[in-house]
Amino acid sequence: MRFAVLSDIHGNLEALQAVLVDARQHHCTHFVCLGDIVGYNADPSACLRIVRELDCPTVKGNHDEQASLSDSSVDFNEMAEQAIMWTRAQLSEEDRTWLSRLPLQQLVHDFTIVHATLDMPADWGYVFTRAEAMASFAYQQTTLCFFGHTHVQGAFVRNTEVTPTLRDKIRIDLGKQYFVNAGSVGQPRDGDWRAAYCIYFPDDNLVEQRRVAYEIDRTRKKVLAAGLPRLLADRLVLGR
Repeated sequence: MRFAVLSDIHGNLEALQAVLVDARQHHCTHFVCLGDIVGYNADPSACLRIVRELDCPTVKGNHDEQASLSDSSVDFNEMAEQAIMWTRAQLSEEDRTWLSRLPLQQLVHDFTIVHATLDMPADWGYVFTRAEAMASFAYQQTTLCFFGHTHVQGAFVRNTEVTPTLRDKIRIDLGKQYFVNAGSVGQPRDGDWRAAYCIYFPDDNLVEQRRVAYEIDRTRKKVLAAGLPRLLADRLVLGR
């Protein structure tokens, strides 16, 4: 059994397709999605269709929530709001209803999935620091939890204290707890433009954080052709 853990796809079809190919080449048998399937990039409908066809455990992200609403959000910056307004127009009513009904967190096999935080998942807080991770650890009931939202791969480990780690492979010690960020498939922000995701090997107590190259120029051209802000196309190359 192997789980491919995908997060923050953000309408980037080429990145999603590349990740799925890589996951299947590495014999992943199950998939999970940590939310933000849509937003920012030019293929929200196609990405949503693929995730729905995977029929995998999926939690709601803040962009998924906003895409399912009819009113604009005061929480988004101008660029994100332009993208989400465009995204809403691309989705069917059925798609928006499906997004609206996604849970905020879910237990899968022996681990938990959430988009943002476990302490207040509906507030869409970011976890970058030890203190922020500690707030989620206080609500974590499993040894392992996967999250996204920051678009930055990494992990926090809790034993007597909380320690950040950036290792590509994380060995799961059942005497500790792990809060693992799968990174972003569709818009990484850690300086590496390649699509990010995780593979979890429950039988081996191992998490592997992977990066996959994709047809980024094609994605950028689609963003510009859709009339979305140029910065959304340019930031893909920078990984920011």
